[in-house]
Amino acid sequence: MNRNSTLGGLLRRPEAGAFLGLVAVLGFFAIFGGVTFLLPGGMASWMNVAANLGLIAIPVGLLMIAGELDISVGAMVPFGAMTVAVLSGHYGLPIWAGIAVTMTFGVMIGLINGYMVIKSAVPSLIVTLGTLFAVQGVVLGLTVLITKSTSVALTVTGPAKAIFGDFVMGGQVQVMVLWWLAVTAGYILFVHFSRYGNWIFAMGGDKVSARNAGIPTERMTMLLFVLSSTSAAFVGMCQAILYNSAQVAGGQSFIFNAIISVVVGGVLLTGGFGSVVGIFFGTITFAIVTQGIYYTDFDRNWSSLIIGVLLLCAVLMNNTFRKMALASAPKKVAK
Repeated sequence: MNRNSTLGGLLRRPEAGAFLGLVAVLGFFAIFGGVTFLLPGGMASWMNVAANLGLIAIPVGLLMIAGELDISVGAMVPFGAMTVAVLSGHYGLPIWAGIAVTMTFGVMIGLINGYMVIKSAVPSLIVTLGTLFAVQGVVLGLTVLITKSTSVALTVTGPAKAIFGDFVMGGQVQVMVLWWLAVTAGYILFVHFSRYGNWIFAMGGDKVSARNAGIPTERMTMLLFVLSSTSAAFVGMCQAILYNSAQVAGGQSFIFNAIISVVVGGVLLTGGFGSVVGIFFGTITFAIVTQGIYYTDFDRNWSSLIIGVLLLCAVLMNNTFRKMALASAPKKVAK
């Protein structure tokens, strides 16, 4: 029998705890939230939240698997929104030019983060914390200097609106959900069906050994930071196109929400363990918790408590499953 088909093999998978947690949370809110929670309108509410968060959570999760962390995503979301809004809304440039410049800036900041982490040997948490405040200052200062306001209106029509900021499936589901599903499928192929995924896990296990084994750790680090910053800028840009406006404030919640989703998805904070599927499940679980409480009779003031308990239970569940998997793994017999 294939070892991966046994109970121990299934529990050993990083997404095992995340999937069971998703089922438990979905069942809980289906019972206490009523049928409305499972109707298309209710599902759309948490799918939209999961899509915007998931596009950021996956690259952040890959960085965590590789032993790094990027918290500058909290500034990149409003950065992406304000860049496209100022260029195409305030100055009236073609929307495709605004999109191209926004994505280019996202790549540049990712390269800066990766370069500083590699060359300075300063922990990525500190480097991206500095980037977080620097980008926030640039966005606020330039926006007020240029527009004399902290918000900018943006009107987008045509293909750009349909591709990046519109509603589909009856006008309830954001097109971001389709982006999220497609990007998740791409990340699954990239991480779990190519040598690059093995490199990411090796970097999280021991970066020095990975480098000695011939893995281009510096190039992979740069790539992962670019994916993280560009994804956050993309989400901000799409939100600006969807809501026809951009705000300087906002984006900070993505930092902790993305990390929570990644941890709930089974990724170890110490690196070297996790999966894209697990992060996908963790993101949906977090979105259900944040939106599901509005379908119940519970006091909304308890939502933060529920999220905190969710995080603790997820960590304990994942650790328990890993221990169970190791205990059930077949022992090698000494010859």
